[in-house]
Amino acid sequence: MVDETLSRRDFHKAGAASLTGAVSVAASGASLRAAAPSNQKRLGFIGVGNRGKQLLSAFLDHPDAKVVALCDIYEPYLQRAQKQVGGKVETYDDFRRVLDRKDIDAVVIATPDHWHAVQMILACQAGKDVYVEKPLSVTIREGRRMVDAARKHNRVVQVGTHRRSSRLYADLVSRVTGGALGKVTVARTYRLSNMFPKGIGKAPPSDPPAGLNWDMWLGPRAARPFQVTIAPYKFRWWDAYSSQIANWGVHYLDAIRWVLGEEAPASISAHGGRFAIDDDRTIPDTLEAVFEFASGRLAVFGQYEASSNPAIRSGEIEFRGTLGTAYSAERSFEFIAERSGQFQKEIPRTTPVRVNSQDGDLTWEHARNFLDCIVSRNRPNADVETGHRSTTFAHLANLALATRARLDWDAKTERVTNHPAANELLDYEYREPWRSLQQG
Repeated sequence: MVDETLSRRDFHKAGAASLTGAVSVAASGASLRAAAPSNQKRLGFIGVGNRGKQLLSAFLDHPDAKVVALCDIYEPYLQRAQKQVGGKVETYDDFRRVLDRKDIDAVVIATPDHWHAVQMILACQAGKDVYVEKPLSVTIREGRRMVDAARKHNRVVQVGTHRRSSRLYADLVSRVTGGALGKVTVARTYRLSNMFPKGIGKAPPSDPPAGLNWDMWLGPRAARPFQVTIAPYKFRWWDAYSSQIANWGVHYLDAIRWVLGEEAPASISAHGGRFAIDDDRTIPDTLEAVFEFASGRLAVFGQYEASSNPAIRSGEIEFRGTLGTAYSAERSFEFIAERSGQFQKEIPRTTPVRVNSQDGDLTWEHARNFLDCIVSRNRPNADVETGHRSTTFAHLANLALATRARLDWDAKTERVTNHPAANELLDYEYREPWRSLQQG
């Protein structure tokens, strides 16, 4: 097997130069890392918990990014973030005060998923560019409203699917679309974590911890009592606020969509449930979703949270083609040649190869691309439309599971065509004072 290393120079030779977003990263990243501050972009951070802390570190490493405001509804997170930036930054417990500031160019949103749409739309209305974490939304109609807001207000919106800023993945795209694997008929990817037996645990309703504004945490979602198995982090196992196919699956499904050049599935089915773990979650511990494309191929996402042994040979995604199979990860990919099958004496084969990445930290690269686009006004690598289309996969899988039906999807109208009741689940009614955002 040939072993390659994909450097910045090799990236252009690899035939991926047509991927303009990734090229902008390759062209600008090295020089700006050491550049003196100039034309600084003034940033406000909304949500500085787990992922927000990581994003704050990534943006602080860019000399042309100046963090001037921090916002969170959990005081310990806010205090930690203030120390992270050196203490001399204004802090807020209401994101609207950040958006009111005329001196802020862009905001970085890393709040729980159910807040993304409200905050991103209001940020666009306030004239701010936006970096918003994945998944873009918690419903499909939310996602479309977010795209519409970005276009109406001419805002740069980058979604946090950071593999879109990977030169390694851009090379993989070039090779697969160039025919190196033949016709890819199946792509598979998995979220693996053995959470048996206790999962996220169980807890009764209780008072929220000191420093947490629980009503503001709930935001547009229905009022309910606090539980320690929801916030501040375990919300990802509650279907009102997130899901694991949205949390992890969107990263991988976005990469599958990019590599295969697909916009949307034509039909979707899903199976699963709480089969092994007795905890407070409202999402499955075991899930298998299958997406069928009109082009004649399948994408499979498995969420196995009661078993963590490998589901594919290596890496995070498997692409099975008629000439060979690719296994991709954040830092490398490899091609395995096909073998002759039944009734076939000889078949064409791909050339075995392993490519190692020299990408920097992808969160850093993704932040760099966003900062560049604030100036150029170009669409970023993970533009809001791109993020919306990829997030839609997760929502459709959850709809198929909820309706226990195979759903046919019209990507142009963004409606299910064979199950009217499923379309009633494309959105939910916000509570006040956020409801007016659903009418715009």
